[in-house]
Amino acid sequence: MKATVTSKGQITIPLPIRRKLKLHTGTVLEFDEQADCLKATKAIDPERMRSVIGMAQEELAAKTTLQWLEELRGPVELPRRKK
Repeated sequence: MKATVTSKGQITIPLPIRRKLKLHTGTVLEFDEQADCLKATKAIDPERMRSVIGMAQEELAAKTTLQWLEELRGPVELPRRKK
């Protein structure tokens, strides 16, 4: 797909791409100047990110690593050492 840059430096992102990436009016994009091509990603809302991290920290702090592993994998019996 192609897009043409206007005299104001704007482009229209083709509809199939907007639908696939769920880009709506007001979506903020960040451009990566280090990339070898035009690379844009959805900008992360810092307040939302802090909220998500806060919830994850509370959830993670409530259990030990062993408890998390048992919950994910099920109980594991360790082999007994031979004497």
